[in-house]
Amino acid sequence: MESEPLISVITVTYNASSVIDITLKSLQGQSFHNFEHIVVDGNSTDNTLNKVQEVELPQSVVISEPDKGLYDAMNKGLRIARGKYVIFLNAGDAFHDPDTLENYACGARKGYDIIYGDTVIVDGIGKYLGPRHLSAPVKLTKESFSEGMLICHQAFMVKKELAPLYNLDYKFSADYDWCVKCIGNANPDNCLNLNAVTIDYLSDGLTDKNKWKSLKERFKIMVSHYGLLLTSLNHLGFIFRAIRRGKI
Repeated sequence: MESEPLISVITVTYNASSVIDITLKSLQGQSFHNFEHIVVDGNSTDNTLNKVQEVELPQSVVISEPDKGLYDAMNKGLRIARGKYVIFLNAGDAFHDPDTLENYACGARKGYDIIYGDTVIVDGIGKYLGPRHLSAPVKLTKESFSEGMLICHQAFMVKKELAPLYNLDYKFSADYDWCVKCIGNANPDNCLNLNAVTIDYLSDGLTDKNKWKSLKERFKIMVSHYGLLLTSLNHLGFIFRAIRRGKI
């Protein structure tokens, strides 16, 4: 019987044949090997599954069936994950360099609750587009996320025992809600900032394609965690930042 892996890397796919190669090559090239790779596919009709099955990765698990959306698929991955830690690396995303997963594992061996890093944005062929406009906080607390999603979901690794299921009432920003809940379950003094770029993030996801719906939903989630007053004040800051970046 295979030993339980230290880390479960969960990849959600649906008709991702054009971008899945980047993710698979990133995993193949990692210097750390004590992980399982869980692929939760939404019954793709393209060549995604063939590409996944052609690649040999440690303790690979592949399921393909219809789902109720991205976060339902993520919940399936969480339910079957055997690792002590879980991290999501979806189709088109990649670990930044070959030692990235080893760096996460170093923190995991020391028992940190949450281990996280920074993110850069890439296009569909992995070409660097620029840094993410938000940086990971030096110290992670629940209050950190009142200022927005400071850590990219894919750069956020957490002990499985601290990770709830995603709230399927949210269609675009359940990952934000999930991260806040994970942080709330963690000890702020037992979270590790790797102080390095760890993830190349494909800027073409569900949230990117539904920006305003996502922001509206995130406002609702933030109010539920931080109250209306603080959320409203912080959103004024978001607007000013967006103006400076030329996004409004």
